[in-house]
Amino acid sequence: MVTAILNPQVQEVLDLIGIFAFALSGALLAVRKRFDAVGIVVLAEVTALGGGMFRDLMIGAVPPVAFTSLSYFTTPLVAAVAVFFWHPRLTRIRRFVLFFDAIGLGVFCVAGSIKALNFGMHPLAAVALGAATAIGGGAIRDVLAGEVPALLHPESEIYAVPALLGSGLVSLLAVTGWLTPVTSAFAALLAVVVRLLALRYGWRAPLARGGSSL
Repeated sequence: MVTAILNPQVQEVLDLIGIFAFALSGALLAVRKRFDAVGIVVLAEVTALGGGMFRDLMIGAVPPVAFTSLSYFTTPLVAAVAVFFWHPRLTRIRRFVLFFDAIGLGVFCVAGSIKALNFGMHPLAAVALGAATAIGGGAIRDVLAGEVPALLHPESEIYAVPALLGSGLVSLLAVTGWLTPVTSAFAALLAVVVRLLALRYGWRAPLARGGSSL
């Protein structure tokens, strides 16, 4: 069993950074969809906490930390309030949604993998749970906002691949004994950069040949 790969304080910092970034992306999407104040808060909360709650339920960390730590629940509220009052200054809201979503994706894939490893999960399972932590909240956000999740949209730039790269690197570093706060930050940065490059250059996953004719 792998325990205490990184101390709880580092784990919490990673989680809160990811929560805030995802909450911003959810709140900004709510503004773009013309949701009211309640809708902005709801979308911020589910985007920020959805993936982490799924992870905690899968690894047996119950009740999920979102319900046991006040900071986890209030951080999305802070992001929602900031967006509610600050968004008129954002001339291109969609760009900011995608930017903060990429940050949340990178941080959460790392934080999710580390927590799974800390609970004794096999490194391969930790990769899957890290990716699920990263993409879960965004998928819920898109469904509630009436959009096809980026994970499934055939015209969307790669979304799950950057998360898998980041969480895969975390598991590799853990197995080889090289996982530290610095190397975990590098793994998060890798996922963020790959996602942003995919958005910039239109990188997409391949489609099945002849699928459109079925």
